Amino acid sequence: MTTRSRVRAISVAVLTASASLALVACSGGHSGTATPSATAAPVGKRVTQTCTELLPADALSVYGKTFELDRTFEPAKGSPAARIAEQRGRVCEFAATDDTSTTITLAVADLPEKSLTNLKDALYERGGSVPTYRVEGYFSLTDGVGRADAFADPYWITASSPLFTEPGGAQPVMDAVRSAVQPTASATPAG
Repeated sequence: MTTRSRVRAISVAVLTASASLALVACSGGHSGTATPSATAAPVGKRVTQTCTELLPADALSVYGKTFELDRTFEPAKGSPAARIAEQRGRVCEFAATDDTSTTITLAVADLPEKSLTNLKDALYERGGSVPTYRVEGYFSLTDGVGRADAFADPYWITASSPLFTEPGGAQPVMDAVRSAVQPTASATPAG
């Protein structure tokens, strides 16, 4: 089994190579030939479940509000949801019908093991491990918005909301999505 420190060293090398590729792709520089520049293709598989399959209304009812799917939602550039959208993942935002500033943003990606390991290591370094998500999971609270991440391999699930003031606040969302992507998975934590 690979140790976290060895994986982190490998992750740094992979991230450096990926960043170099991304910079080359973005530069659009010409080498005097008509060859197109390299572009980084998504590594994720398309997530086929719809937003309401991933997060049904009954999972949202525990928050004491009625939510509607915002079909015009675009994730903020550089956000986890935007990165998941770039990897052919599913990105959804649900807004409370009585207060549209109360939202739950959900994003799910189906990623290869190497990508998942890099993400897990980065979140592990940040801290905030949550064993109750039944898979490797993490939680953070920044400026009143909670962010929960869970890894139901090969899926990366991330959700954020002002309703998530502690890890348990995101539990209904994590449970619903985990059940939707891995309906036959055991409740044993990965690790």
